[in-house]
Amino acid sequence: MTQDEIFDLIDAEGVEFIRLQFTDVFGRLKNIAVTPSQMEKVFLNRYSFEGSAVFGERYYSEEKLYLFPDLNTFMILPWRPQQGKVAKIVCDICYEDGMPFECDSRYILQKALKKAASKGYEVCVDPECEFFLFHTDENGLPTTTTHEMAGYMDVGPVDFGENARRDIVLMLEEMGFDIESSHHEHAPAQHEINFKEAEALKAADNIQTFRFAVRSIAKRFGLYATFMPKPVNGVAGSGMHTNIRIKKNGKNIFRSDDELTTQEGLNFIGGILAHSKALVALANPIVNSYKRLINGYNAPSIIAWGDKGEKTLVKVNKKLHDTKIELRFPDGSCNPYLMLATCIEAGIDGIEKGLMPGDKFERNDSIDKYDKLPENLKDAICCLNADSFVKETLGAEFTSIFSEIKTNEWNDYMMEVSEWELRRYLTKI
Repeated sequence: MTQDEIFDLIDAEGVEFIRLQFTDVFGRLKNIAVTPSQMEKVFLNRYSFEGSAVFGERYYSEEKLYLFPDLNTFMILPWRPQQGKVAKIVCDICYEDGMPFECDSRYILQKALKKAASKGYEVCVDPECEFFLFHTDENGLPTTTTHEMAGYMDVGPVDFGENARRDIVLMLEEMGFDIESSHHEHAPAQHEINFKEAEALKAADNIQTFRFAVRSIAKRFGLYATFMPKPVNGVAGSGMHTNIRIKKNGKNIFRSDDELTTQEGLNFIGGILAHSKALVALANPIVNSYKRLINGYNAPSIIAWGDKGEKTLVKVNKKLHDTKIELRFPDGSCNPYLMLATCIEAGIDGIEKGLMPGDKFERNDSIDKYDKLPENLKDAICCLNADSFVKETLGAEFTSIFSEIKTNEWNDYMMEVSEWELRRYLTKI
């Protein structure tokens, strides 16, 4: 889109507020809201903010950063009032002179994709986004309460969230999303919506917009949408399985007429598996993530690949005229820009080094023969800092700051006394 086209759309649709959105290191959307009268200033890249907004309250920075809008991301939000409409535009984070801010996660993905393109690779991504719809309390605050007992692909009336999910799909389509499917997931109150693949940067932008839209629309039904990986004990957690298709010279590198995938495809998978212990620090970046990544709850726990089974880290989905790989370990708490950047770089590293993924996982294989993923956030951060290749992808400064923040998060967790500990030990010791 051009600046004139955006001005025309603002005028024609009666837009009164525009959200200048950016993403912090944790994958959380931030924004500055402006009125149409300020759009000239926006287009001149003159909106600034303190760098602390990128890193959160645990890391203070007085550095002044600037928002550079990506005009192609301008979008009107259909769930806002018809009078006084609200729009959004995604921004890159830069210095005053226009140089990219090295710790901007969107820039880290752009840099990875530029490197991939220089080698002839074109990356497309389609995510499978899972989330829970819970009730709110009398103050409008989220709970983990639900009255439904629906299961995988159940329908109404047992699926209480069907109406909310339908409205979410319709409004996403109004925003330009091409929704391929939606359904109830395994756990009560758990849902999944899948949208069509897109070029990797746009896919990451879409994931951010999707989460924002789902939470906003759910609120209209008195529900709270959460992408927390494991909010409820004893049921399946929510993942964000990420399907990747890569073309080189217009040809899908994973598609083989005879074999499950090509040699190049195997090498890409080999790169993912070789760096997987570091990758989970970005794809599964919170303490709660590792309560999903356990055997028995439809989530991977071993470093393996194959074309069947829920335990594999990477799954090859082979269809008649198409083949994709599915990364089964990411969850909805991740920053999609960081997750995609590191996974794409790791896969291409596997191609360049000729890395092989090992034997294909078979359904009856014992998981004991395979290496395990890190069991907690602390171990994942240690693995991240031990992987020089992934650190280089992120940049030394980013890795240092991210590791410090996440180590503090782990330490905070370890200082908390949980209800489980009280039940287990209070009356026995």
